[in-house]
Amino acid sequence: MTITDFVDTMNAWGQQKVPFLFVIDFEMEKPFIARLSDLQGSAIWFDINGYTNTSNIEVGDEPVEPLHVIPHDRDEYARKFAHVFERLGYGDSFLTNLTVKTRVTSANSLQTLFHASRARYKLLFQNEFLVFSPEIFVQIRDGKIYSYPMKGTIDAAVPNAAQRILGDEKERAEHTTIVDLIRNDLSQVATRVTVSRFRYLEEIRTNHKNLLQVSSEIVGELPDDYGTRLGSILVALLPAGSVSGAPKVKTVEIIRQAEGETRGYYTGIFGYFNGQQLDSGVMIRFLENQNGAYYYRSGGGITTQSQVDAEYQETIDKVYVPLT
Repeated sequence: MTITDFVDTMNAWGQQKVPFLFVIDFEMEKPFIARLSDLQGSAIWFDINGYTNTSNIEVGDEPVEPLHVIPHDRDEYARKFAHVFERLGYGDSFLTNLTVKTRVTSANSLQTLFHASRARYKLLFQNEFLVFSPEIFVQIRDGKIYSYPMKGTIDAAVPNAAQRILGDEKERAEHTTIVDLIRNDLSQVATRVTVSRFRYLEEIRTNHKNLLQVSSEIVGELPDDYGTRLGSILVALLPAGSVSGAPKVKTVEIIRQAEGETRGYYTGIFGYFNGQQLDSGVMIRFLENQNGAYYYRSGGGITTQSQVDAEYQETIDKVYVPLT
């Protein structure tokens, strides 16, 4: 399916109020959409804010173990970081999200990890990849569109963690850049766009530590006929600003050069429409199966204030399964 076919299908189903699930990759080359009624008994499992097609699937008692992480090469990361940093210095980007993939091993299947994990957005896609994401992309309800960019993470066990993350000037500048980008994105499809909450904290629990994540809430008013243009609205906002950067077009070019490979579904989006409301998440916290080998994808925002060792460590710290 081409992205044009995808948009046309979503627009039509939105107008007809047909409930559906959708998945869009970062490059928008492999979009997927299916009626919710066609997903019962399929190899695509989802749980979106508690709305799931897996309630009738029996869960075994297999013990769940943490992932074993094989850290990616620090020198290779440093080379990618240096390319991004150079382009930042030229002024080609203000903020670039640089991502890597880390080899991991697991005693558990993706199906077991799906059931054992806890996240706002979970998706198991045909045993190809598993997402357990805390990040909302957009929500559409009652004629309004909401976005909640997440940028800034700290170990909750660090002394004065909340004060440190909220008081960090680098983190504040990075978060503000993303909020401005998302606000501008929403202004393409909505009016009266405002930042209703700025830099509030959420706690994310993992199997080995708790994290504090900084988020903001941005809201805009959609036109009366938005239900007939759901696909057009979503695609106009892609790729998600929090996992690309600013300015978006030039920054995506830098990402392709630095990372040296396509992201595929990682950092794309997925969600569902129930006939009335739409809910979607960004596909971060991403574990993929490549011919039986597991790789975990992670990354972070790079600015001119970033330090390579700290950013490298952040990519390792983000490799986890948020177990219940």
